[in-house]
Amino acid sequence: MANNRAVRVGEQMKKELSDILIRDIKDPRVRFVTVTGVDVTGDLQQATAFITVLGDEEERKATLAGLEKAKGFIRTELGKRIRLRKTPELSFSFDESIQYGNRIESLLRDLNKNDSNE
Repeated sequence: MANNRAVRVGEQMKKELSDILIRDIKDPRVRFVTVTGVDVTGDLQQATAFITVLGDEEERKATLAGLEKAKGFIRTELGKRIRLRKTPELSFSFDESIQYGNRIESLLRDLNKNDSNE
């Protein structure tokens, strides 16, 4: 079972990270980013932020590069907003679950079309 404190810190980090990306990041590569979740380790030392990006593969790579470049600033801002002894080390990862869900939905839709045509 996940540590309750880690879950609460992850949820708070998700809210603050979304706000930071919308209001404070000025990098033009970091646009149309949605934070879908944040996993924090039990010792609160590391956090993985799962993001989705609206756009093609090239825009996704550029966004990830922009986030990696701004990682220090983002961590500093999180430290100011969330009262923790040590701000977790951030890493960013693409959330593939939305694309996976869309693919399954389109396959099911195609199956339903084929069944209704027969």
